[in-house]
Amino acid sequence: MNHPDTGSRNLSMGEYLLARYRRRRPKLAFHARNQKQWREWRKQFLPKLQELMGEWPRTCPSHPQIVERIREEGYTREKVIFNTEPNMAVVAYLLVPDGVKRGAKAPGLLCAHGHGNGKDDVAGIHHGEPARINTIRGLNYDYARQFARRGYVVIAPDWRGFGERRVGYDFPGRDGCNVVFLKALKMGLNPLTLNVWDAFCCLDYLQSRPEVDGKRLGMAGLSYGGTMTLFTAALDERVKAAVISCYLNEYGSYAIELGNFCGSQTVPSLLEYGEMADVAALIAPRPLLIEMGRLDDGFPIEHSRRAYQHLQRAYRVAGAADRIACDEFDGGHQFSGRLAFDWMDRWLRGRS
Repeated sequence: MNHPDTGSRNLSMGEYLLARYRRRRPKLAFHARNQKQWREWRKQFLPKLQELMGEWPRTCPSHPQIVERIREEGYTREKVIFNTEPNMAVVAYLLVPDGVKRGAKAPGLLCAHGHGNGKDDVAGIHHGEPARINTIRGLNYDYARQFARRGYVVIAPDWRGFGERRVGYDFPGRDGCNVVFLKALKMGLNPLTLNVWDAFCCLDYLQSRPEVDGKRLGMAGLSYGGTMTLFTAALDERVKAAVISCYLNEYGSYAIELGNFCGSQTVPSLLEYGEMADVAALIAPRPLLIEMGRLDDGFPIEHSRRAYQHLQRAYRVAGAADRIACDEFDGGHQFSGRLAFDWMDRWLRGRS
């Protein structure tokens, strides 16, 4: 009896997934050549993305409550809690710049944190802990505080599973994002979708504030904050300008090959229909700045460049070539800010 030679067969699940990724032909990848085709593509891809993200929460009265108010250099930090769906609330910092008064109508900004300590990181709160101080300094992580000092009313929430909302995400020896994703998936839910919903509610809250011009809202985020900025801006046109830092890449590189992602960043079956740059293309023609570090080993630069080139083509076809820009900087996985502050000033304040 002849036995097959196992050496000639693939036994690796990793190789299997990579090969499948390379063979795939996404059904709704962006290939438009003119604005009419771009609009037709958008009408198909946007609802498909909304469908793939699973069940969306239902609205409820937010009942916001300010539980703390602290004076900081250049702004006042309020801690606010509000409901986003039945049996779920968001806790966030609202940074109100000095000199902004009721009726003044400053631009509003949603600053999204990445993995780490949640809203404290982007607000520059370290509690005197050396590790937190080093992280905030090393990653230039306090961009919420920096934007507030430049005159933006900033909201910085904890996403589900981070900061004060971490309860239920602690599983010793396991990635809490992955465990909660599996739990949620069994009920048709997706943690990323739930967090994007919370982001929508944060925009609602910004618009409810008398200091904020609700027609001039932006969003910025590093790493998982980039994930949140990408999907929120793609799905909510109230985001008039965005900065995605150290996230834009190709799924085949950072996710399938490197495994540098988690259950809070996953949309099931998305690769059957498009790539990350296709999701970003939904933001067009609204202004979008991409930050990418040449030394970011979690998001290989050559794949970030390729994703950006695809995105550039989409913006050109949409007639918005001047509304897409890239800050490719000499650094790693960190917030650059070299162009980001001027970018927001240009599009939300009308400053060239």
